[in-house]
Amino acid sequence: MHQSNQTSGEWKSECPASGAMSAGRCPMREDGLDPTNMMPPANQQPSPGQPFPLSTDRVVSSIPKGGSNDKWVYPSPQMFWNAMVRKGWKWEKDDLNPKDMGHIIKIHNANNERAWQEILKWEALHAKECRNPKLISFKGRAQDFTIRARIRSLLGYELPFDRHDWIVDRCGRHVRYIIDYYDVGDEDAYKTGEFVELDVRPAPFDSFGSALDRMRVAMLRWSLYFSSGNETSDAQPSKSD
Repeated sequence: MHQSNQTSGEWKSECPASGAMSAGRCPMREDGLDPTNMMPPANQQPSPGQPFPLSTDRVVSSIPKGGSNDKWVYPSPQMFWNAMVRKGWKWEKDDLNPKDMGHIIKIHNANNERAWQEILKWEALHAKECRNPKLISFKGRAQDFTIRARIRSLLGYELPFDRHDWIVDRCGRHVRYIIDYYDVGDEDAYKTGEFVELDVRPAPFDSFGSALDRMRVAMLRWSLYFSSGNETSDAQPSKSD
């Protein structure tokens, strides 16, 4: 995601990062990266050797941006292409086409919207404290597997293919959320673009409050699991995050 006031430069990553907003503005580091998303200013120019033109249209998300009254803005297909080229991705002439990039952008945006909705479910535990949480910053940490992900791996499950850390402003209190992205591995899901499962939760070791939220939700899920199992013999428990 990008902020709506970015107008020039090169886009690096689609993902939240640790960083601070200052007086509602987005300060730039000495290396030119925006500390709220660890990205250079947006680049809408075609990459050298790009085989086809791409749209530069951007979509405004539903996610409120910390430090302002604006919302975060998603990258255009051209910006996403430039990001992948920057990260070293290479394709043969017929590997991708503009329609493919449109699908990639839709999936990317949908995953971010789903992640925010999952965060809002957690934030509902604190609705009396703050009714309008906002996203301050985010960071991609694909190679930093959490303890939870490693334990799942030891039990035979796949490791997540990506991880983001999102910093949320809970009306003055900064709360870090971890988002693990898992490949569902279902062929039909690939056809519909719904092949990503999200595991969204507050970072438990950041504060006592976050750990308490995790325990409260775990207890609620277990109680729902056992109550649904006792009501009817063929009842199936809902899948947890």
